[in-house]
Amino acid sequence: MMYLLDTNVLLRLRDLDDPRRSDCIAAVDRLTEQSHTLVVCAQVLIEFWAVATRPRNVNGMGLAIEDVLRELDELRRVFPCLPEPPDIAARWRQVVVDHGVMGRQAHDARIVALMQAHGIAHIVTLNVDDFTRYQGITPFSPQEAFDQFPI
Repeated sequence: MMYLLDTNVLLRLRDLDDPRRSDCIAAVDRLTEQSHTLVVCAQVLIEFWAVATRPRNVNGMGLAIEDVLRELDELRRVFPCLPEPPDIAARWRQVVVDHGVMGRQAHDARIVALMQAHGIAHIVTLNVDDFTRYQGITPFSPQEAFDQFPI
């Protein structure tokens, strides 16, 4: 089965001080041990860049561009990046219209449109509630993903 990793999970894999880091690592490890395919997408990598390069005093990580480039290279080495379908704009538009999406939730709707295009039904995220409105998409918190697949 294929799981998309949300930006907030990838950021926690990198942030040594975040208390949710161990849950995110455990979820990734468990899903990998269970032979699930973990993927990312351009939207998630772009959001990672935005937070990682934003100063700490405005809720970022304050990392240097060179460090973030290395992080992105490592993420892409470990997690395949889904290609953007040529009709992503039309797919996204349909998702936001169908679900009455407004404001910054439009970014998550784009991820949903991409998941639908690739037939992916599962996302590992710290913001489970942001994805529950979408039929056919099953969001898992890192703890839920870990608990779902016992060794």
